[in-house]
Amino acid sequence: MLGDFDKRFRQNILIVDDDSIACRMLSSLLQKEGYQCTVAQDAETALEKLALSPFALVISDVKMPGNNGSWLLKKIQELHVGTPVIMLTALGETELAMDCLRAGASDYLLKPPKIRELVRTIERIKAQKSIELTKERYQNELETTVASRTHELQASLKNVNHNYQNMLLALVSALDTREQETSEHSFRVVTYTLAIARQLKLTSRELQVIGQGALLHDIGKISVPDAVLLKPDKLTQDEWEQMCRHPLIGYQMIKPIPFLSEAAEIVLTHHEHYDGTGYPHGRVGEEIPLGARIFAIADALDAMTRNRPYRKGIALASALKEIARYACRQFDPVLIEAFLSIGEKGLLQICAETYNKPL
Repeated sequence: MLGDFDKRFRQNILIVDDDSIACRMLSSLLQKEGYQCTVAQDAETALEKLALSPFALVISDVKMPGNNGSWLLKKIQELHVGTPVIMLTALGETELAMDCLRAGASDYLLKPPKIRELVRTIERIKAQKSIELTKERYQNELETTVASRTHELQASLKNVNHNYQNMLLALVSALDTREQETSEHSFRVVTYTLAIARQLKLTSRELQVIGQGALLHDIGKISVPDAVLLKPDKLTQDEWEQMCRHPLIGYQMIKPIPFLSEAAEIVLTHHEHYDGTGYPHGRVGEEIPLGARIFAIADALDAMTRNRPYRKGIALASALKEIARYACRQFDPVLIEAFLSIGEKGLLQICAETYNKPL
């Protein structure tokens, strides 16, 4: 199924724009990147083409004479459920584009779109569709296997879970690459999280669940448009609310997977604060799962000590003092003690042994 999807994604992109020159230019640029495109110069023609042949993706201008891009988006959602739509908007029309995002568009880009930015957006949407199809395949295989003998069920489930876990690891890598300034972030925080967890003498089963939750903590960001996730300026209120939904989206993505159901609770609560000021639900103290409380410390450590485009990372010793200062507020004070007991030397050794990169 996924092989057919990959092939269809390369072959069927519908571009809708009343500007024929812009339409042809965009089609030509995407064809040079290996995509095959069809063009339509109004919303009605686009619907006719969609009725004749399925398209993996639609790229539509927001403003067009007659029925505009918003109208087309609504029709696609009614008649061609699951077909992703990228909206193109002129400078000064971003409010219209945000309305489209709220209505279900996958992303929006300013006209004329930069080809690299457009391709990256297309590939992100492709990855998101892949995980949806894999979940569907997982459920189908599970239902089919339940009807077979017990030993066949166990063998099939092991294989399906292994394949699913490999795909999730690949998606985590893709997310870290997408946010260039946080490259390898997910894998680093797993190492720090488990180091803290081991100070608490947790069982191997508990360590496994906490490690899974730490690795997949930002998986919900696959649904956040590049226009919001990579925005260099301060987010608007609407954009911030979109960003704050990623823990819940990540939770909904992995909760149905049996071997990740416990880790999903960590994904849901990884932005909660010990004093109740976090999100999405404002949980307090031990209402927050232990794994999420541990992860919060590891995440803060990595964020503080790594360079970002807009600031330099601080020294490890300074980061330890700052994290300790927020005990009882952002962090569990008992876990802060466990974290600090590792010591500066221990943390430097962990980082060097794992990545051969100094803090």
